[in-house]
Amino acid sequence: MASGKSEKPKRSGTAKGRDLDQRILEVTLAQADEVGWDQVRLRRVAEGLGITLPELRSHYRDLDAVADAWFERALDAMLAHTEAGFADLPARERIYLVMIRWFEAQRHERAVVGQMLATKLYPSHPHHWVPMIFHLSRLIQWVRDAAGLDAGGKRRQVEEVGLTLLFLAALRVWLGDETDDLEITRRFLRRRLSEADTLLANLPRPRRPRDRRPAAKTA
Repeated sequence: MASGKSEKPKRSGTAKGRDLDQRILEVTLAQADEVGWDQVRLRRVAEGLGITLPELRSHYRDLDAVADAWFERALDAMLAHTEAGFADLPARERIYLVMIRWFEAQRHERAVVGQMLATKLYPSHPHHWVPMIFHLSRLIQWVRDAAGLDAGGKRRQVEEVGLTLLFLAALRVWLGDETDDLEITRRFLRRRLSEADTLLANLPRPRRPRDRRPAAKTA
């Protein structure tokens, strides 16, 4: 007798399975380039790959999962490279280099990325909203880690809020940036980071705990 619980499709961990993951992702993106993300149909993706819908579903539960896989690939690209002397650069430059990698990794699919995000934000898709918040939070934590931001306490809270607002603002700029080298996005990031650096410099540094050694006893 079948149980009342539905099993979540599991993606294969084998090399063959990972290869099909990649092929499904690439064919889906190619179809989106032609007809738009809203008009992508996974049955056509399966037909193009010569596989069945159950086979495709064993790799991606739905089209939104394909979008999530695309953003995971962008996150991997953001974390994959470190420039020479990176650790010695000022914090704002490290943040800039980390963030711009995310945008660079998707520059040729910018229009489709915008469509993916718009689809996730449909009023009829509230089940996508909460996961988006968690994905954004995770992305910002990776930005902090990759950029070597190790502050705690109030400064960390300010950094997290500031980086989230910066990323969302830069994302909006990037979605409309048609320059060859993302010059508009680059200038925007550098300007905002310079402003933020001035603000953070004025925050009080956390105090070190005082040495609370017991007072010497007098005779």
